[in-house]
Amino acid sequence: MTCASCSARVERALRKLPGVREATVNLATESARVVLDAGDAQMAARVARAVRDAGYEPRSPAQAEAERERAGAWDGFAPVALALGLSAPLVLPMLLEPLGVHWMLPAWLQFVLATPVQFVLGARFYKAGWSAARHLSGNMDLLVAIGTTAGWALSMWLWLTAAPGEMPHLYFEGSAVVVALVLLGKWLEARAKRRATSAIRALHALRPEQAHLIGADGEVDVPVAELLPDDRVVVRPGERFPADGTVLEGRSQADEALLTGESLPVPKAPGDTVTGGAINGEGRLLVRVSAVGAESVLARIIRLVEDAQAAKPPIQRLVDRVAAVFVPVVLVLALATLAFWWWAGAGFEAAAIHAVSVLVIACPCALGLATPAAIMVGTGVAAQHGILIQDAQALERAREVDTVVFDKTGTLTLGRPALSAFVADEAAAQDALLAVAAGLQSGSEHPLARAVVAAAQARGLAAQPAAQMQAVPGCGVEADLAGVPWRLGHVRWLEATGAPLGALAAEAARLQAGGATLSALAERRGEGWVVRALLAFEDTVKPGAAEALAQLRGRGLRVVMLTGDNRGAAAVVAAALGLDAARGEVIAEVRPEHKAAEIRRCARRAGWWRWWATA
Repeated sequence: MTCASCSARVERALRKLPGVREATVNLATESARVVLDAGDAQMAARVARAVRDAGYEPRSPAQAEAERERAGAWDGFAPVALALGLSAPLVLPMLLEPLGVHWMLPAWLQFVLATPVQFVLGARFYKAGWSAARHLSGNMDLLVAIGTTAGWALSMWLWLTAAPGEMPHLYFEGSAVVVALVLLGKWLEARAKRRATSAIRALHALRPEQAHLIGADGEVDVPVAELLPDDRVVVRPGERFPADGTVLEGRSQADEALLTGESLPVPKAPGDTVTGGAINGEGRLLVRVSAVGAESVLARIIRLVEDAQAAKPPIQRLVDRVAAVFVPVVLVLALATLAFWWWAGAGFEAAAIHAVSVLVIACPCALGLATPAAIMVGTGVAAQHGILIQDAQALERAREVDTVVFDKTGTLTLGRPALSAFVADEAAAQDALLAVAAGLQSGSEHPLARAVVAAAQARGLAAQPAAQMQAVPGCGVEADLAGVPWRLGHVRWLEATGAPLGALAAEAARLQAGGATLSALAERRGEGWVVRALLAFEDTVKPGAAEALAQLRGRGLRVVMLTGDNRGAAAVVAAALGLDAARGEVIAEVRPEHKAAEIRRCARRAGWWRWWATA
């Protein structure tokens, strides 16, 4: 498809099929969405036949995706480059004329350069235009083919009828340059489509290809597509979960940032649910599959992005109605232009030039592509930045927004915890204890571990080598450094294993009240454990976040931060961002399943404010 007239023709063909309730064809994504009244085993074949009868080649989503993956950044540019190269000498005399150089290529050379561009490189316009004409319709290709052919034929007529030795004014360069530039535009359009759909491909890439299935013969690797509900699979440390499920055995942590944006891994134990695409931590888990394929959480996210890219906003429906009659109207206007200028005595040459101008300038490609291309690119870029837009209508109505609600972790903050405080029981031993902590964490990929190692490196401290390392999933780590046993992990775990905070208890309470995530470092002394240091972790505000919120306020928008963190942690981030909890700009301690209700409450409040302001 090349323009809105094409997509309208395919839509009409699909809607004529018995059993089709609704059919929507998107020009930018080159896809059709068909809603049926009831299931029909033959309907897929009927839909494909209707598309082919309309003059187009039907492709499955898998075929289209395979073609996009095979295509490189410069795929298909060779014909465009050749067309531009052949057209460049034809344009050169026009570029030299302002410099006082009056020179023109011989007519035979113009013919040699322009004819391959017109009929070989531009053959696609004749094929698509003829297909549209056979179906009593019109499209951009038909206008390009008629307009450029008219310019080429007029040049031929003027050249062949010119007196010997006379150099007529030819229009070979006009037809060749139009074909070359339209080819360039189509290539740029195809490249933009491939880049815009990369967001969906990135989401697909989150799903692993293989799963470790526990079957009658033990553990065997099978494709993820073969998994069924109630299958039992093994997920090894560092692997992605192949499907949604429930933990049966084992303890670990899962990085679920793809769903929540939360930087800290979530502890997983028997009975907890896991999401396909999330990353398993340091433990081996046995998981019972609960949802696969289109029913998984990741598949629903992918479908949401695809729906947003394929949907048509109200303005696009108006454009489609205009495009349906656009080509016939342009053809009539071109004929009327030809007749008027000829009748007015301008001569056939001048009349034909004006008619060709109408045909070439009025190509409906921009009319049909502007809105869907903008939606496709906008939703694709948003998805790459973790923003899922539900439908195209939401984008169109975004101008009505007067309240913006932000999640905290990963949106207003970096989503990566940093070591904000390191409190040792002895000030003189602070660097030595931090080096010990870095040694305990140097082999871990946990975000908190990376924060400790980064803090030690920033101070120029070398991590002490650790021996007999043993990780306790969801709790911490234990190892020997220089023959001394050490433990680093959750405060609750250390207290439960006989390591009370002692003199550091007051400092721990202060740090926790400030919203920090707290860990402790303990040393084995005799038969017991002694807590030597506290480690406080906080998520830092993104650079530019405060300025972004200030700009939104400057546009008259109300800004709100919504988070599941405790009020202390929320207050620290709010202070850095200039948000005021007293004015309702901070909503904390909200569980994920309750966030939608908070959004609706904010919308109702904004609606009443808007009504009062306009009353």
